[in-house]
Amino acid sequence: MLDHLSCGRFEVGVGRGVSPFELKYHKVEHDQSRDIFVDAFDCVSAGLTTDMLTYKGPHYEYTDVPIALRPLQQPHPPFWYGSSNTTGSTWAGERGMHFVSLGPTGFAKKNIEAFRTALARRGGPANPKPEFSGGTAVGVLRHIFVAETDAEARRWAKPAMDRHLAHLNWLRVTHGATTTDARFNVPRGADFEAGLADGSVIAGTPQTVLAELEKQVADLGINYLLSYPFLGTMSLAEALRSLELFRTEVMPKLATL
Repeated sequence: MLDHLSCGRFEVGVGRGVSPFELKYHKVEHDQSRDIFVDAFDCVSAGLTTDMLTYKGPHYEYTDVPIALRPLQQPHPPFWYGSSNTTGSTWAGERGMHFVSLGPTGFAKKNIEAFRTALARRGGPANPKPEFSGGTAVGVLRHIFVAETDAEARRWAKPAMDRHLAHLNWLRVTHGATTTDARFNVPRGADFEAGLADGSVIAGTPQTVLAELEKQVADLGINYLLSYPFLGTMSLAEALRSLELFRTEVMPKLATL
């Protein structure tokens, strides 16, 4: 229905989930979650391409379920997948999805390379998007803070990012897990400075931000960028100013990369 209401602009983001603690609350073991997710995805995918769903998998089974409305986009809307490990990245590439990753630059690069390798073996995207090179969106998440000076950006970005990281890691700390726990795929810096060093955080003037993004675009081969414009302790004024500087002085130049 959303695909029809949006006149064929609906796109679907799917993901396995990453927190073993949240999964455990629902009585799902972390090691089983990938198989459950893949089965759920296969079931949903099958339902999008038929008028009557019959499906049998290891976790889900349906017989003769009527599908009242087919998507406007055929065979179905584009799927997007975000992954923090090469297993998930490869899986997304094998299915021709659009893709995003995150984390330190070197870490994200391994995931992107795994995705591209699998996508090449497949022969291309399932739902090509002509606005992206090769028809596939390949992106990375970066926390971006822009101000008139590097010092000003860092002045309010540091407490904001440090608070965000504290919230992000709250369950991990509460359960006494270490940063080396194998169930956590994304290595997260302990603070703002660590994020700057590993490339997951970018802060400074429009020129500083653009230079780092240009470097990462070249290194990672991305054509899509995600960011949080407002997080942690940022004030509304700081967030709006950062967003305005990014929109007017960074975005136009990114479009040429």
